[in-house]
Amino acid sequence: MRPPLETLMETYRQNLYVAAFNVCKNAQDAEDVVQETFLQYWSQKKEFETEQHVRAWLFRVAINRAKNVNNSFFRRSSIPLEDYMDQLVFPSEEASELFEAVMKLPVKYRVVIHLFYYEDYSIQEIADILKLSQSNVKVRLSRGRAALRNTLKEAWNDDESGEV
Repeated sequence: MRPPLETLMETYRQNLYVAAFNVCKNAQDAEDVVQETFLQYWSQKKEFETEQHVRAWLFRVAINRAKNVNNSFFRRSSIPLEDYMDQLVFPSEEASELFEAVMKLPVKYRVVIHLFYYEDYSIQEIADILKLSQSNVKVRLSRGRAALRNTLKEAWNDDESGEV
C-alpha cells in the first residue's frame, strides 16, 4: 500500500507540524521538518501494510528529524516561545495555559503527551513510533502528567491567592 503524497499531505500536514513544533519549539524548523518528512516519503519507494503504518512512519520520521534539528550545531536563531504564543489562537485561557505548560516540559515528556492526548495514539503505538518499551512510555506519560499537574496547580494557587 502506498497512498498518494498529496493525500497524505492534506491529511497529516497539520498534525506532523504540531508534533515537530513540540520538539523544535520553532515554527520555521517545524515547517522544514514536515517538508523533509514528506520529501523522504516521496523519495523512498517503501510499501506500507496499512494506513496506520503510514501514519506511524510519518510521525516517527518527523519526530526524529525534529530531534536532529534540535541537536544540530548550526541551528538557526529562533523566535522565543513567548513571542510566538501571541500568534497562536486558543479556544480559552485554560487551553493557552495548558499549551504553555506542555511546551515547558522536557522533550521526552512533551512528545509522548502530544502523541497520546492530541494524536490519540495508544501506549503500544507510541512505543513503536519512538522505539521505546511500553513501560518507558507509561513512565514518561506519568512523569509528564505529574509535572503538568504541579505546574498547573501552582498557577491555579497563585491565581486563587491573588483574587482573595
